[in-house]
Order: sequence, then C-alpha cells, then structure tokens
Amino acid sequence: MLATSVVAAAAACSPAESASPDGDKGSGSSATAGATRTPQAARPKPFTIAFGGDTHFEGVLRGRLANPRTALGPISSVLKRADLAMINLETAITTGGTPAPGKQFTFRAPPSALTALKAAGVDVASMANNHGMDYMQSGLRDSLAAIRRAKFPVVGIGRNAAEAYKPYRRTVNGNRVAIIGATQVLDSEFIQSWTATSTQGGLASAKDEDRLIQAVRQARKTSDTVIVHLHWGTELQGCPNPAQRSLAPKLIAAGADVIIGGHAHILLGSGYLRGRYVNYGMGNFVFYNSGPQTGATGVLTLTIQGRKVLKDQWTPARITGGIPVPLTGQARQSAISSWKGLRSCAGLSPDP
Repeated sequence: MLATSVVAAAAACSPAESASPDGDKGSGSSATAGATRTPQAARPKPFTIAFGGDTHFEGVLRGRLANPRTALGPISSVLKRADLAMINLETAITTGGTPAPGKQFTFRAPPSALTALKAAGVDVASMANNHGMDYMQSGLRDSLAAIRRAKFPVVGIGRNAAEAYKPYRRTVNGNRVAIIGATQVLDSEFIQSWTATSTQGGLASAKDEDRLIQAVRQARKTSDTVIVHLHWGTELQGCPNPAQRSLAPKLIAAGADVIIGGHAHILLGSGYLRGRYVNYGMGNFVFYNSGPQTGATGVLTLTIQGRKVLKDQWTPARITGGIPVPLTGQARQSAISSWKGLRSCAGLSPDP
C-alpha cells in the first residue's frame, strides 16, 4: 500500500469517526452519538458491550485471513449478540515497511484483518498498544489508510494527538457512548517516536496522564457512558501493578464509567471500584500463544445504562489454533469460578 495514500484518505475523517453501517447491530444503534437529547427524549435503555482481549494475525492465524469472514471462528457468535463489541488490535496494518529497530517481537497484518474483525461482529478496536507502531511511521501511514478504506473505527491512534485521543462515539439504545483508547506500555526507546503530538502521528499515551484525563473529562461533558480502553500492566503478572492501581481511580474521578485493560497475556481481575467498573486485564484473545495461562481467554459482556454497569457476564474460552473456542459444561463453570477469583488481589468488588 502506498504510504502517501493516507494523505487524501485522512482528510475525510479521523480513525475513531470511521463508523460503518456494516458494524451496526440492531435498530437500537445510531451514529448520532454527539447529539444532545431534548428534555422530552425517552430515558436511555440498557445496552450490552462485549470485550475481547489482545488480537493479532501472526503465525498460525495468518492463514485464517484467506477466508476473513470466518477467521475468528465460533467466538463470533458471542460478539455479535452484543450491541457493541471491542477488541485490542495488537498489530500494525501494513504489508511493507521496516520493523522497529531492535524490537524482539513485531506484528503486522494485511488490511483483510479489518475485514475479519468486522465479519466477526467487532465494532471498534484500539491500536494504542506496544505493537500498534511496530513498523514505525511508514506502518502508521499504511495503518491509517487501511482504517479509512475499511471504514472500521479504531481509537488510540492518529495523525496527531487530537485524533489519537479522540473517542469513538455511538448512540446505543439512547445512550451516548464514548470510547477512548490509550497505552501505558511503550518501550522506552520508542516513547518519543511513537507518541502522538500536535505535529506527529502516533499513539495516545497514558504515560501523559494529564492529556488522557483531559480527554476523559471532555468526553464526559457530552456522553452518557464513558469507556477507557487501556494497554497496561506487567506481562504474566496476575495482579495489577502500582501504575494501574494509581491510574484507575484518577480516570474514575475524571468521569470514566468503565475501564478495560490488556497487555499481560493472562487474565486479571474485573469488578467495581468506587462504583465504576474496572477490568485490569483481558488476556490474549486471537493470538498464537496458548499455554495453560496464556491460552485462557473469553468475552466480557457488560450491560450498561447511562453511567451504571448493571451486570457483567464472562463467557470463558480456550485459545485453540490461535482462536478462542468457547468452553462448555464443567470446564465452563470451572473457568467462570476462576475468573471471579482473580479480583481478590485487585482490590475490586463483585458489586457496585
């Protein structure tokens, strides 16, 4: 893909604004998320949003893109049942470019990866993570061009900071939903070159807490539900680290209703903190790593009305051949119990 193609395409809309009718689920969704409701408007009804974890299309998964409409396998039925669905897209969308110098693992995928996500029922993804710019600025240009061509909403990445921190907006069952993506995990040598600024394309960085909090406060003013999707935590550490524990309450104070996380490659606790919902780690999802812990995965479905998370539901799965396969029977019940137990070291409550 020609790197220069992003210039003309980017003029149309930012990544987070690239909503497509293909992604709408049911009659309850509307693209008029920024509209102000009149006093006579009906009270918003509950909606559901499903979250999956870290996703790439490397290794065994690359071959699945030969048929992108079935690439994610049986987990698609779980994602499609929700009014909205979201994952963390942990890869650059490019077929060219040069990998980040000295980086041990670099991920990239062709634009058909976005087709696969849409076909599986995913409505929005975050690329704010430590692999979103694995192919540096040329990969970023290709990624942004692919996003616009596919009309697939992506948060946490953009031509500049304004785009990268810009929320994806959607009105669902009368709820004005805003979703912001940011990463707290960046290799030290790439922090400067990967972070979006007023003059540089890149990722939304949660290391700049003031900038992220500003984005949350701004979204709060015109939204009923504010969701922050974060790449954070320590790889293979089952409890949240101090940076996570410090940032979560700050985001809640700024107006976040839901915080969803990834990066650790294993599942971390989910529950309520100060009346808001926090997930510290969704683990791997569509991923080539499938060990005893790293292969444990699932879909978190939240039922939300305005600022209140009314219900959380965990659909456990096991990564097999790179894709999540939902569990059944006793294995399912055991996995649900284990997932609920993860909140014990996270300082989270099972109830609001």
